[in-house]
Amino acid sequence: MAALAVIIPAAGSGTRLGSRLPKPFIPLNGKAILEHTIAQFLPVEGLCQIIVATSKASFERVERIFDNFKGTNVELTLVEGGAERQHSIENALKYLSCGIELVAIHDAVRPFIAKEKIEQCAESALEYGGAILAVPAKDTIKKVDSTGIIVETPNRANLWQAQTPQIFKKDLLLKAYKKAKEDNYLGTDDASLVEYFGGKVKIIEGDRKNLKITYPIDLVIAEHIVQDRS
Repeated sequence: MAALAVIIPAAGSGTRLGSRLPKPFIPLNGKAILEHTIAQFLPVEGLCQIIVATSKASFERVERIFDNFKGTNVELTLVEGGAERQHSIENALKYLSCGIELVAIHDAVRPFIAKEKIEQCAESALEYGGAILAVPAKDTIKKVDSTGIIVETPNRANLWQAQTPQIFKKDLLLKAYKKAKEDNYLGTDDASLVEYFGGKVKIIEGDRKNLKITYPIDLVIAEHIVQDRS
């Protein structure tokens, strides 16, 4: 497997979860969500570096989590995030170690990503330049105008819900971020920046357990998943 680095933007607030604590540091079965997330990546073949981008105020929290992973052969790097997720990743890209071939970006609050799915995504990224995990849309999607009136019902068969990780060849991702910065383009995810640049991105079917903990119900579901695994 190619040398892989993982960037984890971890600056999200806990507002929608009803918490004053930022989302990545909310406890899940006695450990911060971020700690669970990092642990899922450590067994991945080819993993060389994990970069966490967060606010200065959260540096001490991340450092304590890093202490729990001392002794691994993976380089753990802490960098300051930006006002937007895209800016956090842009800054993290400056700290990639030499020899990295693939870069994965993964949400801090997706703690149930499977090793096999990460490796499958990485293999496709090597082939196509970029690959992301996604699941088929299970609900009918409506496109509306500014007043809330439906203007279109897209064919659900062609719609996928993007997840992370999103993995790219390093050179392609760096060029995509450079282009986005030059054009002042703010994407909704990393794949959208690569698409904007003109790169190809392959979808790999993910796992619905790879949920993003955003709302209180997500935390309840996450607790059940952790208990089932223990």
